[in-house]
Amino acid sequence: MEIYVIRHGIAYDRDPMQWPDDELRPLSPDGERRFRREARGLAVLVPKVDLLLSSPWLRAWQSAEILHELAGWPAPQSCQALEGDRSPRGVLTALREHAAENRVALVGHEPQAQALVSFLLTGDSARVALELKKGSVVALAVDSTPRAGTAYLVWSLPPRVLRALA
Repeated sequence: MEIYVIRHGIAYDRDPMQWPDDELRPLSPDGERRFRREARGLAVLVPKVDLLLSSPWLRAWQSAEILHELAGWPAPQSCQALEGDRSPRGVLTALREHAAENRVALVGHEPQAQALVSFLLTGDSARVALELKKGSVVALAVDSTPRAGTAYLVWSLPPRVLRALA
């Protein structure tokens, strides 16, 4: 299985007055514009995925919808395990439910995305430190049913490289 861990695009700054519920904070206009280019660049590298799972939080969901629209990936499916405050173990459970799929994309948040990558690579959510800027993608692979510590890194790209590919 190929697993693509994608951090959502640039959102508006936190503002409890405007978005008392941070789950409803959207992508900024510039963030949406940039992520649209990143999606086109990602489509060059990964023209097809079998399943697109996304956090239901608005900024991640908007990013997943852009991937559906511009990369031609399947419509996103909501995955609560990808919400920003969840443990990587829940994502692992979701991946196991879809073990028959060859390519799965996951759209989520920091710091959970970094913790998920570390957990899949090493079995420890804090062992691998990497910077995942908004719009970054990490490609992992597993040879069998996804388990903690069994993935290997294929590549990791920042958003500027994805935009350049577009």
